[in-house]
Amino acid sequence: MNPPPSEPASTFRQRCTFIIDMARRLHACGTSTPRLEGAVRVLSQRLGVHTEIWCNPTGIILSFSNPAKLDGAEITRVLRLSPGDINLRALAMVDDIAEQVMAGRIDVAAGLQALKVLDEPPSRGRLLATVLSFGLASGSVAALLRTSVADVLAAALIGLLIGAIAVAATARPRLAEAQEAIAALLATLLASAIAVFLVPLSLQTVTIAALIVLMPGLMLTTAVAELSSGNWASGTARFAGASVVLLKLTFGTVAASQLVHALGWQPSTLALQALPAWTEWAGLLVGSAAFAVLFGAAKRDVPIVMAGAWIGYGLTKLGGEVLNLSSEHFAGGVFFAGLGVAALANAYGRLFKRPGALLRVSGIILLVPGSVGFRSLNFVMERDVVLGLDTAVAVLSALIALVAGLLFGNLLVPPRRYL
Repeated sequence: MNPPPSEPASTFRQRCTFIIDMARRLHACGTSTPRLEGAVRVLSQRLGVHTEIWCNPTGIILSFSNPAKLDGAEITRVLRLSPGDINLRALAMVDDIAEQVMAGRIDVAAGLQALKVLDEPPSRGRLLATVLSFGLASGSVAALLRTSVADVLAAALIGLLIGAIAVAATARPRLAEAQEAIAALLATLLASAIAVFLVPLSLQTVTIAALIVLMPGLMLTTAVAELSSGNWASGTARFAGASVVLLKLTFGTVAASQLVHALGWQPSTLALQALPAWTEWAGLLVGSAAFAVLFGAAKRDVPIVMAGAWIGYGLTKLGGEVLNLSSEHFAGGVFFAGLGVAALANAYGRLFKRPGALLRVSGIILLVPGSVGFRSLNFVMERDVVLGLDTAVAVLSALIALVAGLLFGNLLVPPRRYL
C-alpha cells in the first residue's frame, strides 16, 4: 500500500476538498450508496483523513477529522444533490484520477484541477447522438421482442421524439419533473395514431419499447441491492423514486388511452409477420451500441460496454433456455446471468485496473424488470388487480434473482475496489 501524501505536499483542507469533490462526482455518475461510501473510505484512508460519510440518492453528509491533529481542523459538509445518472466516461475518469492521487503520481491540487474537465457541457454532437440513441435503443428492443417491421420502425420513431424531450428536459427543471408522464402520453398517442391511420401495431409492445430508456429497472435493481446491503434509508428512497417514475409513466399511458377512446379511434392490432430470428441479434448489436452512448461511455470503452450487453443477454439465454434453470417460481436465467456478469466485471476490473461498472452496468441493463413493473401498474390502473398483482410478483422474483446473482458474483470474484 502506498503511503498517503505528506502534509507539506497537500494540506488537510485540500485533501478534504478532494474527497468531497470525488464523492460529489461519483454521486453524479449514479454510483450506488455502498460503492460510493466504500470508495470514499478507501480514498480517505490512503490520504490520511478520517472520514464519516452518510449518503442517499439526493444528498451526502461528510465529516472529516485529522488523525495527525497537526492543525486540529474538523470539517463537516452537507451536499444537496440531484439523483445521479449513469455516466461511464465520468466514472472511469474519476476512478483514474483517484488512482493517480492515491499512488502519488499526481498531488491533490493537480487531481482537483483534472476533475474540472468533467464540468464541460456536452457538445451539440453529443446531444444529437443521445437523441439518436434513444431511437435506436427503442427500435432494437422491439427487434429483440421479435415483433414486426412496422413495430420496430414505430418504436424507433417515437423513441427519437422521447430522446428530444429528454435532452430538452436537462435544461428545463419543470419539464424534467413531468418528463416521464409527457413521454408516456405522447408514445401511447402516437402509437395509436399510427395503428389507426397507417399500419396495424402491437400497441403495448411498441409503447414499452419506445419508453424503455425511461423505465427505472436499473434504479429498482440498485434499490434492492442497497436494501440487501443494509443501506435501508438509501434503498428505501431509491425504491420510492423508481416507483414514482413508474407511476408517472403509467399515468401518461392511461391518460393517452382515455384520449384515444374519447377521439373515437379504433387502433388496428392485426398480427403482422414476425421478424426472422437473425433480427434478434441485429437488434442486440444496435441496442448495445445505443446504450453505450446513453451511458456516456468514452470511445475507448464502447466495445467493452457493448460486450457487457452481449454477455448479459447471452448468459440469460444460456441459463434459461439451454440449462433450463428458469421456472415459473424462479428466474434462474436472470440469476445465472447476474452471477456471470458480476464475476466477469470484477475480473475485468482487477485485470485491467479499471471500473468493473463498464461491463456490469451494460451487462444487466437488458435483465432489469422495469418494463414488467410498468405492465403491472397498467393492469392495476385498468382495474385488473389480480393480473397486476401476479405481474408484480414476477417483478419481485426477477429483482431478487438478479440482485442475488450480483451478490454471489461479487463473492465468487471480489471487486478490485468498489467501482
